[in-house]
Order: sequence, then structure tokens, then C-alpha cells
Amino acid sequence: ASLDQDIDQLSGGNQQKALIARWLHCDSDIFLLDEPTRGVDVGTKNRIYDLLFELQRRGKTVLVASSEIEELMTVCNRILVLSDRKLVKVFARDEWSESDILAAAFQEFTSHALNIDRKTSFQSESVN
Repeated sequence: ASLDQDIDQLSGGNQQKALIARWLHCDSDIFLLDEPTRGVDVGTKNRIYDLLFELQRRGKTVLVASSEIEELMTVCNRILVLSDRKLVKVFARDEWSESDILAAAFQEFTSHALNIDRKTSFQSESVN
């Protein structure tokens, strides 16, 4: 890759790194990234993390939306768990575990499933 090469001619990982590197030179205070490492190899993923850490060191706010819990646990100081379009739990870095994050993410669905089971069970008992 050369400096004159169009970004759309780069690999997916290099495109993502180039875009984040451009942002490092912006005067923005807030950066929102949606699945920043999707589809990239481990080496590229680590370089992207380094760029995110650089933004944080510069005092920037970096918001990361990711379906990869491990990624969130690596780059975030706080994790907000959304489920069924609702905020269900906020974890500080010293409060989270992967199992707690998963439990919070699926709590709404688990509760809904339990309610369905209870209703079905109640209806079965009423019929007998």
C-alpha cells in the first residue's frame, strides 16, 4: 500500500486502520465505532485496539458497539448492556465478568421465556 492508494483498494483491516488513523488527526472529542474489528485478523485487531487506546490517552470519548464481549472487556472502562432496545445494566471495569455481561444481555429473554413456561404450565393445570 502506498500513500497515494485509494482507501477502497485496501483490505478491510487496512481500511479500518486507515479510517481510525484519520480520526486521530481530527479535532473531535467523541468517537462512535460500530463493530470496529469485525472481519479482521488478530494482528489488525490489536493495532485497532492500540489506536483506540491512543484516542483515550488523548482524552477523547470512545464509544464502541460490539457483539464481541471479549473486545468490550479489552477496550472499555464501562460496559452498558442493551437488551430488547433497553438499557438493562451498566458495569464498571472492576465489576464485570463475561458471565455477568451475558446474564444481563439475556435476562429479558430468559424472563420472557419463564413467563411463557409459567403461563403454559398454569393453563395445563387448569385444564386437568
